[in-house]
Amino acid sequence: MFKVTLADRPEFLAGDLTRLREIFHPTTHQLKLGYSLAHGVLPSGQRSKRHILTSSEVYYFIAGQGRFTIDDCVTTIEAGTTIYVPPGGQQSLENSGAVDVEFLCLVDPAWRIEDETVLE
Repeated sequence: MFKVTLADRPEFLAGDLTRLREIFHPTTHQLKLGYSLAHGVLPSGQRSKRHILTSSEVYYFIAGQGRFTIDDCVTTIEAGTTIYVPPGGQQSLENSGAVDVEFLCLVDPAWRIEDETVLE
């Protein structure tokens, strides 16, 4: 068994300006996974930088509300929303609410710095 809590994981500022905590990553934690899982936060009134990953991503929103953009498609998000981002999709997240947007992000295959391009 491998167990972590958010308090166990250090927070860092990602290249897109979201605050992340890596929960599971196969290279960091010596786990037999093909994906990585992170917890993210975007403060009220903020927008993440547009970026592209060569991997697919799934976002599950835990709290807050805002708008998620993939290429030219914009959709609203709130707690309980799940978004799939295909590999190569230009994406960004905007927090239009009064509280932090909080989310889980699954990247498959697992996130690698060389697979991400920040566009702005």
